[in-house]
Amino acid sequence: MGELHGLKALVTGGASGIGLTVATTFAAEGAAVVVLDLAADRPKALPDEIGYIPADITDDTAVRAAVGAAVESLHGLDILVNNAGVGAQGTVEDASDEDWRRVLDVNVVGTARVSRAAWPALRASDHAAVVNTCSIAATAGLPQRAVYSASKGAVAALTRAMAADGMPDGIRVNAVNPGTADTPWVGRLLDSAPDPAAERAALEARQPHGRLVSAAEIAQAALYLASPRAGSTTGAEIAVDGGMAGLRLRPRT
Repeated sequence: MGELHGLKALVTGGASGIGLTVATTFAAEGAAVVVLDLAADRPKALPDEIGYIPADITDDTAVRAAVGAAVESLHGLDILVNNAGVGAQGTVEDASDEDWRRVLDVNVVGTARVSRAAWPALRASDHAAVVNTCSIAATAGLPQRAVYSASKGAVAALTRAMAADGMPDGIRVNAVNPGTADTPWVGRLLDSAPDPAAERAALEARQPHGRLVSAAEIAQAALYLASPRAGSTTGAEIAVDGGMAGLRLRPRT
């Protein structure tokens, strides 16, 4: 039996990239999984055994309806993975008020909206766990990422606050902090660069282990945090960043 045998999980932003890999990893470990994502049509990449519910996490009414439908379909809820998010490029000088509103509404308030809607169902679980997808941008200053970094810093702080509030309810809350990952979103950023090959090499070089992080590696960290074997872990962040947050290596020669 898998690590999540008999447990029920909801993954937001699960139609592609990290979220899709988390959803399929959880399903392979025995969980019943429902994905919540923005696309109106079910993504072709989603395996048949994983449920799908479309919803915009900036719409509270839609979120409450979608979470309710997921809980009804799963007959309860044990695990919530808040993975849905959007990126943004630019400095604080470049960012417009609309950039700030859009990114914070999805990455921070969206995480709160889904968590709020799921909380009563999680409270009823004996193995309740929330995993928030945070970022290296919350722990390291990255150029051209002012708005995105601020949003992920807020997610990190929200994770700790939710963990404190979740303690009386038996709900563990943790976060995964990926480095730059080999995902479709990063692929689109590379495609838009003047020299995609040079940009990819630069992103790989800034991570001490010299490559992009894989979605599978991130999913394994989320799996641990969601699993009952992490029963004494709450309010924590696991870095999956090739050592970028904490290591200061000498340049390779």
